[in-house]
Order: sequence, then C-alpha cells, then structure tokens
Amino acid sequence: MPALLGFLIAVAVGLTGTGAGSVAAPALMVFLGVPPAQAVGTALLFGAAIKLAAVPAYIVRRQVNFRVAALMLAGGLPGAVVGSLLLRAFDARAALGLVIVAAAALNVYRALRAPALRPRPRLGWLPWIALPIGAEVGFSSAGAGALGSLALMGFTHLAPAEVVGTDLCFGLGLSLASGGIHFSMGNYDAHLLAQLIGGGIAGVITGVLLSGRIPARILRVALSLWLAVLGLELCWAG
Repeated sequence: MPALLGFLIAVAVGLTGTGAGSVAAPALMVFLGVPPAQAVGTALLFGAAIKLAAVPAYIVRRQVNFRVAALMLAGGLPGAVVGSLLLRAFDARAALGLVIVAAAALNVYRALRAPALRPRPRLGWLPWIALPIGAEVGFSSAGAGALGSLALMGFTHLAPAEVVGTDLCFGLGLSLASGGIHFSMGNYDAHLLAQLIGGGIAGVITGVLLSGRIPARILRVALSLWLAVLGLELCWAG
C-alpha cells in the first residue's frame, strides 16, 4: 500500500506541482497510524525525493523562473526552520488537520478562480509571503504547493507551466531544509519512506509526461476535496 500511495501522490505532483506533503502526511496518519512528527518528517523527505526527479524536466523546458524561486526561498527557508522546530514541541493532529483543510480550500480557490486573475507583479512581497508558508511546511509538510502556487499566481505574471515549475523548485528547497531538520531529530520512518519513494519516482515521471494531457484543474479540485476529508478526520482524532 505505501508504494501505491507514493505512486498516486507523485502523479498528482508531476501534473500540478501540489500534493506531496499535504496529501502524504495526513494519509500516513489516517490510514497507517503514523505519529504526527514522524508522518511530517517522512512526507517532507518523500516530497524532496520526488521533486528532485521532477524539477529537471521543468528546467529543461525552461519553465522555472529562478529569480522568483530565489525570492520565495529567501523568506521560506527561515520559516521552514521555525516551523520544523515548532512541531517538536507538541502533538498537533488537530492543528495539522486545520492547516490541511485551509490549504485544501485555497487550492480549490486557485483551481476555480485564479486563472481569471491578471495581477500586477509585486515581487518584493514574495519573501514576506513565503515566510509563513515555509513555517507551515516545516510544521505540517503542507502548503508549498497549494499556498506557494497561489502566491505566485497572485503576485507574478508567470505562465501556468512556469508557476508549476517554479513552485516545485520552491517546494524542493523547503522540503530539503525541513526534511533535514526532521531527519536529524529522527522524525521519519526509514522503511516506510523507502516504499513511498519506490512508488513515487515512477509516479512523478508519469505525471510529468502526462502534464498538459490531463486537465490539471479537475485533478486539483478532486485532490483538494480528498485533502479536506483527511484534514477533518485529523481534527476529529485530535
């Protein structure tokens, strides 16, 4: 089951840039009973692995804006460190559930409404917006995809494919930073992580190859509804 779960999550990540941490962590807690800290750490390391496989394809296609990614990471990396250390302080299933439900709602908004928007670029705001996003990623493993892409669509003029590629780079940096902290604290399950990555590498390659052929908006909405259900389940359990 973990390998299949990793494959399905990674397909969604390859297609839309979202879902690695936000789906993996609650799924591990709800379906496999993994403790919150271990679930978040395992999800972050899993996300880093599959994004490392996906990002080169977007770089080759010239669908990554490195200046924008650097601005996002300037704020996101310090936030990720704070969020990772914050999770260590308490058992936070209910809080994680609320974060995931909020991310799911924002992802639905992005899928249904954001394509109609044409914002004025405000790149100077990106590091400040990325700071709380990074903290959320370190705390819950969720948000780099849903919230990061929402910020990119709201404050830049990047094309949709560039949003996905740039956000994957942003998420990769946050996953490596936060995942490294969780790894150093022992907040991961090595056996489970190996199974997730085994299915995830094949899944993310499949998703990248299918990108542009399957309507990403429909996938994002379906993924977000599932996230909302998982998040509510965690709230109830907490």
